[in-house]
Amino acid sequence: MEIDIAEELKQPEYTGENRCEPCTILNLAIAVVVSSLVARKTKLGGVLAIGLSITLIYLRGYLVPGTPTLTKRYLPPEVLRWFGKEPELELASGVGGVDSGDSPSNDSTDTPAAAAGSPSESHGESSEDDAPEEPVELDLETFFLSHDVLEPCADRDDLCLTDAFETDWLDAIDELDDDGVEPADAVAAFSFEEDPDDFDIESRDKAQLLVASHGIAGRWPSRPALIADIAASGVLEEWTPEWDDQGPETKGQVLNGLRMFLETCPTSGGEISMDEEVVESCCSSHDVIAVTCDETGERLFEQRLDTVDA
Repeated sequence: MEIDIAEELKQPEYTGENRCEPCTILNLAIAVVVSSLVARKTKLGGVLAIGLSITLIYLRGYLVPGTPTLTKRYLPPEVLRWFGKEPELELASGVGGVDSGDSPSNDSTDTPAAAAGSPSESHGESSEDDAPEEPVELDLETFFLSHDVLEPCADRDDLCLTDAFETDWLDAIDELDDDGVEPADAVAAFSFEEDPDDFDIESRDKAQLLVASHGIAGRWPSRPALIADIAASGVLEEWTPEWDDQGPETKGQVLNGLRMFLETCPTSGGEISMDEEVVESCCSSHDVIAVTCDETGERLFEQRLDTVDA
């Protein structure tokens, strides 16, 4: 009977590897305060209170109902850093997005650019000439309009893919999907300088990760999103003369933005929808704009809502 009660109380989503240390510390502090107050009336009651509180925190991950939600929403980033928690969510933004890096350590050499061998990577002694260059910030709307990638929509006040570019893009997607995606395809699409053999594509849940020898070079929310980026890069190489001159992060910025304008799922051909969703990690949560394939549930694009210009 005792075992059954303990099993019913357990909440694996908030314990073990999923335990939120800030939540645990906060609830232990509350337990100590409450038990101290009880102990003023009866020492036995105080001992029982602290024992019961610790048991509940161990089994459930928290004592006070709603602690995980409150912590994720309102605990300051500085407090999360005290516990070694990264306050920013790791959104799948392709290559060069603010959330694409997932280095295995805090070493500065494990950034996506360094790990992926971007043109800004330096070898040997540093100098002003070989110092890392900042990725070029493009005005995406101007870039797309000037190269006939986008045009004003005929039926609404928005921008849409031009028929010609959409046709070329979908044809490239179909060809790539039929042949399969190799790490070398992604390396070529983003102009990484390292040997393609030093890269691999890994699946984590639904996400697709381009992994280099020193870290993660790119992260996509799904296989269709990765295929769409690689295919679009090949089409843009033909449509824009300066495409080959762009570095990996700039290409990633362009391709991630372009993915928003797909009107059908790249691989299944079904409809897509744009919604606001909540993305959570162990200790933080944020509202995001998500573009998702309706039939398969595969996500094509995600961006934090608070980073979108009003």
